[in-house]
Amino acid sequence: MDARYIPVAGIVLAAICGIVLLAAGVDLLLVAGTMVVWVASFWIAAPPPPTVRQEQNDGLTISQSGMGELIENSGLPMLLIDSNRIIVVNAQAREAIGAHVLGQDARIALRHPAAIDLLTRDEGGSANVQGLTGPRSNWQLTLQRIDSRYSLVELINRTAEADVSRAHTDFVANASHELRTPLASIIGYMETLQDAGDDLPREKADKFHGTVLREARRLQNLINDLMSLSRVEAEKHDQPRELVDLGLLVRQAARDGAGSERVDRVSMKVPDEKLQVRGDPKQLEQLVRNLVDNALKYGAEDKPVKVKLTPGNSDMCVLTIADKGEGIAAEHLPYLTRRFYRTDPGRSRAGGGTGLGLAIVKHIVERHRGRLDIKSTLGEGTTVTVRLPSISAN
Repeated sequence: MDARYIPVAGIVLAAICGIVLLAAGVDLLLVAGTMVVWVASFWIAAPPPPTVRQEQNDGLTISQSGMGELIENSGLPMLLIDSNRIIVVNAQAREAIGAHVLGQDARIALRHPAAIDLLTRDEGGSANVQGLTGPRSNWQLTLQRIDSRYSLVELINRTAEADVSRAHTDFVANASHELRTPLASIIGYMETLQDAGDDLPREKADKFHGTVLREARRLQNLINDLMSLSRVEAEKHDQPRELVDLGLLVRQAARDGAGSERVDRVSMKVPDEKLQVRGDPKQLEQLVRNLVDNALKYGAEDKPVKVKLTPGNSDMCVLTIADKGEGIAAEHLPYLTRRFYRTDPGRSRAGGGTGLGLAIVKHIVERHRGRLDIKSTLGEGTTVTVRLPSISAN
């Protein structure tokens, strides 16, 4: 309940005047009547309690406290502005940009040319503001004018959308570059063969044909990996339900990944007992093939690649594939599962790599609700660990 208004200063002034009148010889009743009317007039003309700020505008009452209660639990960050000063910051806005902006000039708090331009518009509108809450953040600010004094600013976080758009743009650019490189090589050698005709020595012609065939196969592998990645991403929310004997699958897929010419370099330790998971057999085979192929490709040729499958803790099956090679520098490890990321582009392309193998592995593991870990030490080698929920965990 609002406190009663008491005009203390006016009452004191009336009392002093009354004393002066009495001292001047004015009748007591007249002085008393005058003082009663004087003091009563203070309550009649008293202003409303200042605890709630209000402004009347065409029948609409704007209450700072009422507006604060209205937007406090909104799902979007909101600011109530009174002549460029922020007077209300709801819970979402306090979390996004901080409670310290309360009471600040909005132009200083939002500190961006696009935001300042928006705040100066008489008709309101929207603007995109980058860097409001972080270097890569992207926000859409919408300004709604309530009247000539009050405005409501709504903030929508567009950072995730901008990241997805940037990732798509980067992917298209990288894919175009990767496709263009073998195509340019194929076209160049074929044009040389066509222009030279029978004048080209047989030995050189055979060499050119071999290069064209190698680049064509590289192009084919790249297209196959792009299609695989697309399929895995399209199915990432569809959890597999087929029962798979992981031990049997690992044995076969590891041999397939090595091929007849490299199978003797693979050392397998897979238990005889059945380790079942719910999964997509084709994708799990691709996962094992990719990891074994990478280990053989980048590991030392005179050292074995160890493939090990064991039942882990918390109803998990643990697959580890380790090589003894040059290893990978620590700064590269967080980025190995990015599309087209290579620590040594020249060596990867020479070995027939597309730069998509680990990206495909990561998405397959995520689809199977598993976990992927990569550990490496320079000069010692790399170990990739895949943990998948066993059948007892589903």
